[in-house]
Amino acid sequence: MASRFVDRAVIHVAAGDGGHGCASIHREKFKPLGGPDGGNGGNGGDVRLVVDPNVHTLLDFHFHPHAKATNGRQGQGSHRAGAAGETLELKVPDGTVVMSEDGEVLADLVGPGTTFVAAQGGRGGLGNAALASKARKAPGFALLGEPGEERSLVLELRSVADAGLLGFPSAGKSSLISVLSAAKPKIADYPFTTLVPNLGVVNAGDTVFTMADVPGLIPGASEGKGLGLDFLRHIERCAVLVHVVDCATYDPGRDPVSDVDALEAELARYTPALGGELDSRPRVVVLNKIDVPDAAELAEMVRGEFEARGLPVFEVSTVTRQGLRELTFALAKEVEKYRAAQPEAEPTRIVLRPVAVDDSGFTIEEDPEEPGGFIVRGARPERWIRQTDFGNDEAVGYLADRLNRLGVEDALAKRGAEPGCPVTIGNITFEWEPSTPGVAARMTGRGTDARLEQNNRVSAAERKEARRIRRDGPDQPEDEDATAR
Repeated sequence: MASRFVDRAVIHVAAGDGGHGCASIHREKFKPLGGPDGGNGGNGGDVRLVVDPNVHTLLDFHFHPHAKATNGRQGQGSHRAGAAGETLELKVPDGTVVMSEDGEVLADLVGPGTTFVAAQGGRGGLGNAALASKARKAPGFALLGEPGEERSLVLELRSVADAGLLGFPSAGKSSLISVLSAAKPKIADYPFTTLVPNLGVVNAGDTVFTMADVPGLIPGASEGKGLGLDFLRHIERCAVLVHVVDCATYDPGRDPVSDVDALEAELARYTPALGGELDSRPRVVVLNKIDVPDAAELAEMVRGEFEARGLPVFEVSTVTRQGLRELTFALAKEVEKYRAAQPEAEPTRIVLRPVAVDDSGFTIEEDPEEPGGFIVRGARPERWIRQTDFGNDEAVGYLADRLNRLGVEDALAKRGAEPGCPVTIGNITFEWEPSTPGVAARMTGRGTDARLEQNNRVSAAERKEARRIRRDGPDQPEDEDATAR
């Protein structure tokens, strides 16, 4: 039967979209000028990863990799705001590492209740009641809701264990963890019996620590051979590494010293994603299966070699339980020493990052694809573009006013932008037409903006001149007496 333990999954999360604002005018008998009463749209729901101690695998994400939060509702008239979308919480096991598709570590989720916002919900758009001002008393538009964030994340489970058992296949790691703890791993007399990491809780006096049984490693594990590359990550958090050596192996090309050297070489080549080096972790050598006479003799022969390297050596037998008590308390001592060296956990602090005085909130650069064009980058201008309904002239005029107040027009003029040159903000490219500084925009009807109107209507002076030409001809000067009259 296939293993149902999954320690790596790729998920695709999408937060909810923000609801659109409402453009509405209050209508009531005997109140012809009721004013705007459009409500704001609701914010979209977030997607969050939450550590749950009852979850031990990433199996659910393997079968259901897509997650979508609910959208915010649209605002309505009578100042009714739209409902916000519900936050979607995805439960992950303790020790889950969140990475981007490029391999960048975004979060290390350790501890029950630890939360990471995987995708931020979109903001709801403002209704026309919130957009009303002294100069714009009845806006004929509302802002659109922002789309929710979408991205793909890589989840990797790195077991939270204090001691990690390393060794070649069939070295007796599963048997050792089964007698030291209540774990019940699969035990058989063939290689690669252990296909998934097994965790066990060990009691040593007043010290309680966890132990991880990592599947058997072979030379080349750090390069992807065997199962090593998939499971070396489970020892990154271990305080002490335990080399379990099979002293009763029948392989003539192996011996305890060469086995430890081969595993140490693989550990040196492996680079932990969480930082640090495995070379600095304390080591313990366990010479296993000394209940076999030949194995006991071999253990006695190689013991001095390991002690000369400064490694603690323990001769044990999982069958007769010989040497297990000494090993347990020695591991507990190393774990306590590691825990004492760790800094005390500090409570989460609220970090305030004020904007610098000279930070304009946007940057302008030349467009490499459009000769004479420019690209405006910045969180605020790009957000305003997403919130604008370009089918409403008044909404476009409001966008122009916001960009002007932010200083985008002045910055474009300093960069040498000419009227009519293409300017790109977000995914919108438009021809730049600067407004006159210091002159307020002429207010027109709802849903319109005078700066965007193409007025081809003939003026009264033009009609009078055309009538004179038809009467006197194009070459006759205008009658001065008639002009005086």
